Amino acid sequence: MEFTLTEEQRQIRDTVAEFVDEEVVPRAAEIDETDEFPADLVEKMADLGLMGMPFPVEYEGAGLDYHSYAIGLEEISRGSGGLGTVVAAHTSLAGNMLYEFGDEAQKQEYLTALNTAEDIGAFALSEAEAGSDVPAMSTTAERDGDGYVVNGGKLWISNGSVADTVTLFAKTDPDAGRNGISSFVVRPEEDDGFIVEGTEDKLGDKGCPTAELRFDDMWIPEDRLLGEEGDGFVHALKTLNGGRITIAARSVGIARAALNEAKSYAQQREQFDRPISDFQAIQHKLADMDTKARAAELLMHEAADLKMRDEDYIKEAAQAKLYASEIAREVANEGIQIHGGYGYTKDFPAERFYRDAKLSEIYEGTSEVLRNTIAQQLLDE
Repeated sequence: MEFTLTEEQRQIRDTVAEFVDEEVVPRAAEIDETDEFPADLVEKMADLGLMGMPFPVEYEGAGLDYHSYAIGLEEISRGSGGLGTVVAAHTSLAGNMLYEFGDEAQKQEYLTALNTAEDIGAFALSEAEAGSDVPAMSTTAERDGDGYVVNGGKLWISNGSVADTVTLFAKTDPDAGRNGISSFVVRPEEDDGFIVEGTEDKLGDKGCPTAELRFDDMWIPEDRLLGEEGDGFVHALKTLNGGRITIAARSVGIARAALNEAKSYAQQREQFDRPISDFQAIQHKLADMDTKARAAELLMHEAADLKMRDEDYIKEAAQAKLYASEIAREVANEGIQIHGGYGYTKDFPAERFYRDAKLSEIYEGTSEVLRNTIAQQLLDE
C-alpha cells in the first residue's frame, strides 16, 4: 500500500476541500439548525462528480478509486456530517447495491440516474425488531403474477423521505431465515403503497432525513428483483462491509473538523496573558487528537486498499469503522473541553461535531457488533 497520494488523489482532495470550504462550511450551522435536505448542495456536488465517485464512467460515474472516494467523503463530512451521510447512503449503499448486484438494464436505468443525482438513493434494511438481527425482519414480498406485493415497514432509512430509488430488503420465503431474504429496487413515485410515515428528530446528522417507511400492498414488477430470490442477506452483508469504509471516512472528516476548530480556538483564546495553546495540557490534548485521527485514516485506507485489490477486507473494514467512529467522538469531546464553556454552546461548532460523531458508532454496524465481527474473523484466521 502506498502512503503517498497520487497526483489525481491530491487533485480530488484539493477540489473537494475547496468546494467544502466555499459552499458547505458557511452553510453547516444553517443545515444543522433547519435540518432541511440541502438539495442545492447535492446538485453542486453532482456537477463535480461527487455523487457517483467510485462507479465507472459508462454509468456516468466519476471512475475514481476507493482511496479517492474515501478522501472525497472525508472532506465532505469535514464540512457537514449530515451531508456526509447523504452521500454515503446514496453511493456506498444504494448505488453499490445496483453496481454489484444489478443486471445491465438495471444499472443503465437506475445507477446512471443516481450517479448524476438526477435521482437520490436510499437503502432500506433496518426494522423496529430487526436492526443488527437482519433475519428477524418482517417485511414480506409475495409473488403476484409478474411481480411482487410488498407489505411491512422500515426504520432509520437515511435519505428515505427524499429518495427516488430505494434498494429494499424483504422476505420472499418467510420460513427460510436468512436464505429467504431478497433485495429489490423500489421507485417511491411510481409504486403505489410506498408511504413515508415521518422522519426522525435526531441528536445530530442534520440535513440527512432519516425516515420511517411503510409498504401497504405495494406492487413492484419482477424486473426490479436484484439477483435471484434469496440473495438479499448476502447482498446486505457485502454492501455494509464496503459502506463501513466510508463511515470511517465520515468519522475521520468530523474528527479533523473538531481538531482544526480546537487548534484555531486554542491559538486565539487567552488566559493568564497568553494563548491557551501555550499550556502543555492543551498541547497534549491536540497531540492526542491528531494522532487518533491519523491512525483512523490509515486504517481506513488499509481497508480501501484491500477492497481495491479484491482481497478479503471484512475485518479491516470493521476495524476502520470501529476505531474511526470511536475516536471521532473522543476527539470531538476533547474539542468541547478545549473550548470550555463556549464549547457547550451553539456559538461554536464544537458541540455539533460531537453530535454528528456519535451516530457513526451506531449505524452500519454498532461498535458492539463490529467487535463481534473482528473477533470472529480473528479466531478464524
